[in-house]
Amino acid sequence: MVSDDENPRRNLSRRAPGWAVVAALAFAGLSSAFMFTLVVPLQSELPILLDASREDTSWVVTITLLVAAVATPISGRLGDMYGKRRVILFLLLALIIGSLVAAVSHSIVGVIIGRGLQGITTGVIPLGIAVMRDVLPPARLGTAVAFMSATMGVGGAVGMPVAAFVAENYDWHALFWMSLALGVIGLAAIWSIVPEDTLLSPGRLDVLGALGLAVGLAGLLLYVSQGSAWGWGSPLSIGSVTLGVVALLAWGAYQLRTREPLVDLRVAARPAVLMTNLAAIGMGFALFGSNVSFPQLLELPAETGVGFGLTMMQAALCIMPSGLIMMLLSPLSGRLEKLFGPRPLFTIGSASIVVAYAFVLLWSSEVWHIVVANCIIGVGIAFSFAAMPMIIMRAVPSNETGVSNGLNALFRSVGTSSASAVMGGVLAAMSIPAGDVAIPTSAAFATCFWIAIAAAVVATVLTLFIPRSTPDAERAAIPPRG
Repeated sequence: MVSDDENPRRNLSRRAPGWAVVAALAFAGLSSAFMFTLVVPLQSELPILLDASREDTSWVVTITLLVAAVATPISGRLGDMYGKRRVILFLLLALIIGSLVAAVSHSIVGVIIGRGLQGITTGVIPLGIAVMRDVLPPARLGTAVAFMSATMGVGGAVGMPVAAFVAENYDWHALFWMSLALGVIGLAAIWSIVPEDTLLSPGRLDVLGALGLAVGLAGLLLYVSQGSAWGWGSPLSIGSVTLGVVALLAWGAYQLRTREPLVDLRVAARPAVLMTNLAAIGMGFALFGSNVSFPQLLELPAETGVGFGLTMMQAALCIMPSGLIMMLLSPLSGRLEKLFGPRPLFTIGSASIVVAYAFVLLWSSEVWHIVVANCIIGVGIAFSFAAMPMIIMRAVPSNETGVSNGLNALFRSVGTSSASAVMGGVLAAMSIPAGDVAIPTSAAFATCFWIAIAAAVVATVLTLFIPRSTPDAERAAIPPRG
């Protein structure tokens, strides 16, 4: 029999109250998610503020998404090997340094470098979920994971009006001083509250695998995010996507042959993990699609016949309730997951996204229509984001929790990056001149909503193919390494 002193889970739980560990990790997760919407209120003004072209300033957003996608699975593997707490501290330190670099910069180069460093911190959320699996008793795990997962949406939705208020009333550098303060508080909380890891998976970092994944993802995401500016059929765009595909194919072949891969593709290819990750693309698309389209619809001048003429702050406040709903539904999501399992919760969540976009297609003539649709999206994201990590953790060994949750976050990042590019491209292509600017038409927004519905429908169908099986049965199915 294992004594209390020999039981890592009990030992960790005894060192710090569970609620304090969850609160510290959730704060770090909120700060991490806030980085995605930190500069959203400034997007239209960045060319003037940084004295650069609109194409160049788009990198202030793109670089964060790109670095986040590349760094998240790598940080997950490092967490499994060297300690999740240690890696979370490093990620928060990167957030602090990146914020400082951007805060003291007056050129686009410094801001892009700072924003890239801020993107590294996205790995905090999947690592935090992995810490919870190690620290918390099973009875409390579902609710805690649901709360931590919700921070990905809550941080962006609640952070947007905060960023809008700062952008409207202070110098734009204040946004980065604020993010620096969040990073410092998060670092102190993790350092003082979250216990040291005892459940590690010793090994070596697959450096070649990390480089291959970085090159492959960079090629694909650059095509998705910059294809509209470069021209979808231009040599640069075609070269980028070709490089990405070839690099990822080579990376996959190498991962299957090496003894200690960055990502165990045998685990990642299992039906529960694979279907969850593919559906995660649709959920990431749905979440960021609303963040792109709804604020623009709310802020467009009312005299155009398309928008509602709200200020930046008013539009942000209309978006905020969805984030509050995600937070409030976290305890319910945890209870529903324990009662019915994560797969039905995932299906309900993704189906809710379909309902939300269908609603706004039918009714979008009043501000409250947009608010209601966004609240329904909040419900769908709350349930879906709570279900995904639980499905993943039931399907993978405990020593691969960090990298597996990181891979799931990567697929969500692919969805958010795609939404940013697709929605932005549609709105730009279906615009009409209005004075010195181009205004998206009502048909442009309708097209965006139809695309989001399609993504959510595909995600819903994929959830139906996620098998119901126990962790023991799934682990027994892992082919042995040759």
